[in-house]
Parts: sequence; C-alpha cells; structure tokens
Amino acid sequence: MSATEDGLVWLGTPSFPEAARTGVADGRLRANLRGATRTIRAKRETLTAELSDWEELRTCAAAVKRSALRHLDAHLIRLEAAVTAAGGTVHWAADAAEANRIVTSLVAATGEREVVKVKSMATQETSLNQALATAGIQAYETDLAELIVQLGDDRPSHLLVPAIHKNRSEIRDLFRDSMAAWGMPAPDGLTDDPAALAEAARLHLREKFLRVKVAVCGANFAAADTGTVAVVESEGNGRMCLTLPETLITVMGIEKVLPSFADLEIFLQLLPRSSTGERMNPYTSLWTGTTDGDGPQDFHLVLLDNGRTATLRDTVGRQALACIRCSACLNVCPVYERTGGHTYASVYPGPIGAVLTPQLAGIEHAPSLPFASTLCGACYDACPVKIDIPEVLVHLRARAVEDKRGPVPTAEALLMKAAAATLATPRTLTAAQWAGALGGRLLSRRGVLTSLPGPLARWSRTRDTPAPARETFRAWWRTHRAQEER
Repeated sequence: MSATEDGLVWLGTPSFPEAARTGVADGRLRANLRGATRTIRAKRETLTAELSDWEELRTCAAAVKRSALRHLDAHLIRLEAAVTAAGGTVHWAADAAEANRIVTSLVAATGEREVVKVKSMATQETSLNQALATAGIQAYETDLAELIVQLGDDRPSHLLVPAIHKNRSEIRDLFRDSMAAWGMPAPDGLTDDPAALAEAARLHLREKFLRVKVAVCGANFAAADTGTVAVVESEGNGRMCLTLPETLITVMGIEKVLPSFADLEIFLQLLPRSSTGERMNPYTSLWTGTTDGDGPQDFHLVLLDNGRTATLRDTVGRQALACIRCSACLNVCPVYERTGGHTYASVYPGPIGAVLTPQLAGIEHAPSLPFASTLCGACYDACPVKIDIPEVLVHLRARAVEDKRGPVPTAEALLMKAAAATLATPRTLTAAQWAGALGGRLLSRRGVLTSLPGPLARWSRTRDTPAPARETFRAWWRTHRAQEER
C-alpha cells in the first residue's frame, strides 16, 4: 500500500522526535492524559486481579492468535463460505483504496447519501470518511469520543478513547459551537457535567439512528466456522447501528478472524478487563449473515489486507497482527502518557502503533516510530495476547537503520566501528578508558558533560552524560588486590 495524507500515516506531519517536543510542552495535554490513563490502569489492575487464571487466559489467547495467523488463508476461506451460506456477501480488498471503492459503491447502490458509523480502526486506516465525502456521502460517527473528534475536525489520539486529549470543558465548548452544523444543536445552557454532555450527544445522535438506512462498522472478531461477526462497545450506539439500518457494511482487517466460535470465550474475558477495566462489555453484538424480518436485510463483509499479508512474511514482526486493540499498552506506556497520541502521526498510536504502523505502511513512511519507546517492557507485561512489543521494536529499529545505509558510512556507523575496534583487545580498551577519563575531566562540569562535540551534540542535548570515572574498574581491582596480597 502507499501511505496517503489522512490515511494510516499522516504524511507531512513532523517525525516523532519533533512532534514529541510539542506534546511534552503542552501542560494541559499531559494533565488530561495522566488523569485518564492512570484511572484506566487502576481499574484494569483491580479487575485482572480477580481472575486466578488470568495468566493462563493470556497464554491461551496468544496461542489461538498465533495459530490463526499461521493458517490465515484457510480460516479466511472458511469464513467466506460461512458468511455466504448465512446470507451475507464477502468482498476482498487488497488495499485501502480498493476497500473505499467497495464501500462507496455499496452505499451508492442503495441510493442513500448518509451512513451511520460504529467506531472502527479499519475505516480510519483507510480514510473511509474522506472517500465517502468525495463521493457526496456523509458519514456520521456515533461513538461519543469519535463524535467529539469529528465535530472538532480533529484526529484520534487513543485506540479506545479517541478524544482522551480533550477535557470536559473543551468538549462542552465544542458541542456548543459545532453540533448544529451536523444536526440537532446542543441544548441551551449546556454545562460540562458528564451526564449533561452524554445527554446532548444522545439527543444529537438519536434522530440519525432512526433515520439513516445504511451503517458501516468494524469488527473485533469473526468466527471462521460459523461466519459470526462480533462487535463490542460500551455506549449502545453500536447496537443501534447494527440492528436498525437496512444495510450493514463491515470492514474488517483479515487478522481479526478466529478459528472457531468457541474461541470468543477467551477473548470476551480478556478484552473488557484490558481495555476499560470492566468484567464484561456492556454491549456485545454477534450476528451471522442476515435473518428475515430481524435487523439489516443486506450484509456485506469487506476483508481488508492493506499490508497485512506482507507483515505476515516477517517472522518477528508479524506477532503485532495478534493485537486485539485493547489499548492496554498505551495506558502503561511512559512515552505515550507524556507525549500523547498525535505525536505518532498514525491511526495507531502508542507502543502497538510503533510496531504496527511501520509494517503496514512500510518502514520508509514511519522510520522514527520504532524509536518512540524506552524499551521498558511495560507494554509486553500488559498485553493480553503477549505480543513482545520490545522485541519487535528492536527488530524494526535494525530495519530502519539498514534502510538508511548508503555508500558513505554515517557518523553513527563509524562510531560503532571505532567502538568495535576499541573493545577488541584489553590494551586498546585500557588506552581508551585513560583518554576518556582525561578528556572527561577537561570537558566536564560538576561531573556531567554538558555539551559533547560534533555529531554527539544531539545526544548530549537531551541527556545528562556522566563524565568518565577517574579510575577504571580494572585499575581499582589491581590496587585493591595488591593491598589484599600484602
């Protein structure tokens, strides 16, 4: 695929290091993120501690997802057959552009010019809303946080809570100023009380639920054996979109397929606890094809590749496709908490975005994302399907460095070669340590090198660099050993 503006990667935006400086400097953003992520973390820790077999569930989930990915081709063929047998229609989309063409043509065939949408990462990845708008079709986001983002002409900054960067007062002002342009205006005298904001959103969306005849959604899971598709959510907007419209179009990444309906038992325990810190999702919607007189009478499932089969070829990186979009890794990440989601310049922010985006879009479109991490491992500990995100980050860093290599060695490459030569023998290491200690004493102030020369200046601008010790360990050992032998 090719990354496009407002698609998977937001081209023309600053690289992560540049954007992070802006995010860290925004005090209000950091306060919003700190409060929200810590609240979610605390709830998750309480709920996961209730289950004595939590680690066993994680192990089972990891095994199911990895097995599903190994046999993905067979499971997808089974899924297509099951959905078709149940009265649905399956479409295959190689990339974002093809997925958008399919959905646009399906909506146009109904004669409708509006659609209601359930929160969907896949359609954000393909920039479906923009494609529909170009065709004269208006898409209405019905998830509360997605509605906030749409009203503000903004971008999501979190997998689960797309408007996590907004506080209540900002949301109230946005409702007052922008709701009328999209339908029912906000009530007079609207306050920033959460209940009042939720009621304003409910009134605004209700008439759309009752009027619009086409819905577009994503999918959390799909069972290959029965053709059943699952969507979980917390507000009821998904249930409205999945039952009231006449036509339902689901856009699903091909990695979301599970071998069997019975596998849902594992994931419907893991997902709510890892994402919202709840024992179960308030709304779990399951449907298998169509049923006469009940729910949408026309169901289409669009299976999206968009870089996924290419990612499967990478034996280390493909484990990122096991992600169930719970956002647990974002909520524990010290980098995300301080910089926010927009700094990743991707639909998928946080640790999972740092490993998923460069693989789906191509490392050349997101070369800085694998470096957007401290490698502390908190994301791996929190992941309900045991994706070893630090391992994939290091793997992708190596690929990013390899891609940048040209005929002329970089300063970093030369430094690494010099380091290898220095560490090759005890004699050269001793000489380097002596020279470093002498140079450090000359350049340092209070034991810290405040500014290193030449290509090392970028390193020292963002780090305290301790001056080399006056005495090496080997010298200390020789002195103390000699004293003990006397």
